Amino acid sequence: VQLQASGGGLVQVGDSLRLSCVASGGTFSSAAMGWFRQAPGKDREFVAAINWNGGSTKYGDSVKGRFTISRDNAKNTVYLQMNSLKPEDTAVYYCATRPHNVLVIPTAGLYNYWGQGTLVTVSS
Repeated sequence: VQLQASGGGLVQVGDSLRLSCVASGGTFSSAAMGWFRQAPGKDREFVAAINWNGGSTKYGDSVKGRFTISRDNAKNTVYLQMNSLKPEDTAVYYCATRPHNVLVIPTAGLYNYWGQGTLVTVSS
């Protein structure tokens, strides 16, 4: 399974950005998907997760109400819509997948495959 994340960039405080992660080589429609982020000098942080059909989602406390995770199984793609961005959202964002799992998973250690990361920088 390979994951390709994209959509990162440099934005201003309050702006919006949408990240995409395209999966290949596996059965995307039966996989749990998640987004995590890591800022310089900090541990990896859970951002959002979604179950196999999009019917269940979970968010980290710091992004609740601002970020939305979604998926399009026909396109093998998971998205992270990020609104009202803050400087503290600056990080490398990673998508992850756990194949053949119908649950929503907020724990990094339970994911089997990771994308290469895309950098989001929020400037004040």
